[in-house]
Amino acid sequence: MPTQASKNLEIFENPQLVTDYTIKIKIPEFTCLCPKTGQPDFATMHIHYVPDKACVELKSLKLYMWSFREEGKFHEAVTNEILQNLVDACKPKYMKVMAEFYVRGGIYTDVVTEYRASDWKPLVSVHLP
Repeated sequence: MPTQASKNLEIFENPQLVTDYTIKIKIPEFTCLCPKTGQPDFATMHIHYVPDKACVELKSLKLYMWSFREEGKFHEAVTNEILQNLVDACKPKYMKVMAEFYVRGGIYTDVVTEYRASDWKPLVSVHLP
């Protein structure tokens, strides 16, 4: 049976609870559809986060990203939806999602959104490319 896209984000216990550290994930083959034209929009997604008690399992993240391939979403909406779903799943101390959409009509679009737990003070610097 082939692997299917899924909205289910799996998590696992953070193996390092003593020290804050940053997990950086780069997804170069993200695709969704333009809600106005139905044409595909391609992006490289960057996810940086400081986990708390849980981390996002990567295969489930890949299948989650695939789930947008047939959905019409504006760049701003899909980037914020991804952040919210990831925050809901793993409840990080900090998370930033950046979507670098490929050129369309001579215009590049980057959307950056972030979440910070109200009681978290960074001990490390978190930068996106």
